[in-house]
Amino acid sequence: MEGYKHFLAVLSAAAAFGFATIIFVLRWVLYYREGLAWDGGPAEFNWHPVLQLAGFIFLNGVAIIIFRLPWTWQINKLIMKLVHAGLNLAAFTCATVSFVAAFDFHNAANIPNMYSLHSWLGFAALILFGLQIVLAVIMYLMPFTPASWRAAFMPLHVFSGQLLFASIIAVALMGMTEKLIFGLDNPKYKDSPPEAVFVNVMGVLLVAYGVTILWIATRASWKRPSDQASYTRHPIARGEENAKVGPSLSQLSNETDVEGCVDVRRRANKLDDQNN
Repeated sequence: MEGYKHFLAVLSAAAAFGFATIIFVLRWVLYYREGLAWDGGPAEFNWHPVLQLAGFIFLNGVAIIIFRLPWTWQINKLIMKLVHAGLNLAAFTCATVSFVAAFDFHNAANIPNMYSLHSWLGFAALILFGLQIVLAVIMYLMPFTPASWRAAFMPLHVFSGQLLFASIIAVALMGMTEKLIFGLDNPKYKDSPPEAVFVNVMGVLLVAYGVTILWIATRASWKRPSDQASYTRHPIARGEENAKVGPSLSQLSNETDVEGCVDVRRRANKLDDQNN
């Protein structure tokens, strides 16, 4: 990996920001708010920010960079796809339960549902995230999907995943601010009481986590190398792909231009690892 020390530094920062955010959100609901419960009251609503930050956002961030971790490059590509899908499914489950907790609290307290911009954008993000998972499973885990479709869909899959990740963080910041405005009475949010300052710092940590995750995900030099791609994704396609790659490499075996040979190998494997 090019810039391995730089990668480790950014990855360590992302982990620190992510775990700090989880600690902060738990401290917020357990110390400043009513704790955690499942009774239809404010303590049940507190599951909403906890599962959104500690579950939805954190796990989604890990799923985004899982292919970038050099320690996973020797693992079968299909296994890594299953890990990636599993992390996203766990994130989606956390988000769904968090919405149930919010709706239960609103219904018990006779508070209208889905009236704020935060709720609109949050529900839209949940639906789009679920659709993203379904399409990804069809495209990359089903053996009947043509390889050309996978290659064509990959840029959209990567872009939409990163866009949703950034959007979910923005929606979470809106929700945190909304909760402080409604929840702080004396002193008010504008007076900067300790809880307000604490949550603002948590928001900064959340943004820092998002920035470091996206930085890792968008560095071309930190991509999973093409020459380590696994062709065991679909056994039937493996023989066909090797047949296509084999002649090209054998024809170049006696040439002295090593860089040219590597370039041919990268083009041959580009279909499988174009954007991971």
